[in-house]
Amino acid sequence: MAEWLDTISTHWFWLSLGLILGVAEMVAPGFFLMWLGLAALIVGILDYFLPITLAYQVAMFATLSVLTVFAGKKFLQKNPIESDDVNLNDRGARMTGEIVTVVEPIANGHGRVKVGDSVWNARGMDAAMGANVRVIGADGAVLLVEGT
Repeated sequence: MAEWLDTISTHWFWLSLGLILGVAEMVAPGFFLMWLGLAALIVGILDYFLPITLAYQVAMFATLSVLTVFAGKKFLQKNPIESDDVNLNDRGARMTGEIVTVVEPIANGHGRVKVGDSVWNARGMDAAMGANVRVIGADGAVLLVEGT
């Protein structure tokens, strides 16, 4: 191995790993990497103050990783992150109330409508091609429409 590697204190490795995982959490948020980063920071701090062998450090990191992930999960279950927009990930619900154009006639309750630059399946009262209809809801990927 390289000589310079032997001169680096392991606590700097753990503290650096903790910071790198914290930054990675900010870049790709998911509330997972920050708990691993916290485990690495704890190992780095303990290694700074106590003479711990590398094997124990790795075992401690593995144990603390499991504990911090489960503690984080429990914390987030008790304190869920609430969005200001309840329909943030429900595209169909976000379109409720919009006026859209029929691009394939709605016959026998089924047709297609244009929403922005995409075309969606639609269900509702019969309507001719080119007619404007209002979105009143969604059933999965099918928009529920009514005449305007």
